[in-house]
Amino acid sequence: MHNAVTRLQNVFGFFTTVAFAVAFIVASVDFALPRTPSADISTTNVQVVKGRPHYYSSRKEEYAIIKFSLDADLSSLFTWNTKQIFVYVTADWTTPAAFTKDGRPHNNSAVIWDSIITSPSADHLTNLGPVALKKLIRSAEGKSLDPSRGILSLKNQKPKYQITHPSSKIAETDDVTLRVHYNVQPWVGPLTWNQDRDFGVWKQMAKGISNSFKLPALKVKKGGDKAGSADGKTKKAGKA
Repeated sequence: MHNAVTRLQNVFGFFTTVAFAVAFIVASVDFALPRTPSADISTTNVQVVKGRPHYYSSRKEEYAIIKFSLDADLSSLFTWNTKQIFVYVTADWTTPAAFTKDGRPHNNSAVIWDSIITSPSADHLTNLGPVALKKLIRSAEGKSLDPSRGILSLKNQKPKYQITHPSSKIAETDDVTLRVHYNVQPWVGPLTWNQDRDFGVWKQMAKGISNSFKLPALKVKKGGDKAGSADGKTKKAGKA
């Protein structure tokens, strides 16, 4: 006869085997549900300023402030197995080989904005106040999935983060583009990111990339106008 410890180990082993089998089935079924995300993003205002981009910066450097408009439909990413979606926008550009120390072009990517969208079953995880959280939960009552989940409409959105470069120079950078990314975090299964090609019923994001643009030159105050106005005052004083 087996003792109580051995029987307990057998029961626990059987339980974990069944749990892993169920989790594998749940994660596998998720691959059969279609994903058709789409996004349209464009810039509305771009500025390059010289200063301290963060309060902990030890020196002044050039940094870019990019405002944008975004219309995205990520609702197909929400299924019964979706816990939350992490959405973020990056600014991408390439530094030519002539401006790098190793003589090779460098690809740059910097996050300028991000957001977390939770599913109805994970609303309690959002960092919201009690009133806003009650409204959010009430909006999903009686629905298996709120159809408005994943619908983004941002107009002239301010960036959360400014763009800098290790060289402290970023003005007049060519061929900069904005790109929309997402990361799906399921209750059970692997994390998935936006894909560059179709994978079965999972389709790559339609659009999601802005037209290329050039960062403007750094605005510098001209001293010529001040000198000219000073000369004018001198002439008026001489006439008087």
